[in-house]
Amino acid sequence: MTTPQDTFRNAANSPAARQAADKAKSMADDIGDAAESVSNKAGAQFAKAQDKVQDMATDVQDMAVDAYDQAHSAAKRNPLAAIGIALGIGFLLGALTTARR
Repeated sequence: MTTPQDTFRNAANSPAARQAADKAKSMADDIGDAAESVSNKAGAQFAKAQDKVQDMATDVQDMAVDAYDQAHSAAKRNPLAAIGIALGIGFLLGALTTARR
């Protein structure tokens, strides 16, 4: 008499079952390769973006240093104008930040 377990074992060992298992393994390998490819491309794009951001940060830092140097040299050339401008800016900021009643 054939038991359900024997029937299942025979079906699992059939050529069609082996072919289906091989096809599933092949598909899983293909999916793994595709996922790795996508991951590599994304990693490369991230590295490019990171390099671009670092370059931009360096450029901004250089621009800030240049602006500071220009302001410092202008204040040395004309200290009274620099003091007047600083007082004017301070007055405007104070007027804008005080509470009006």
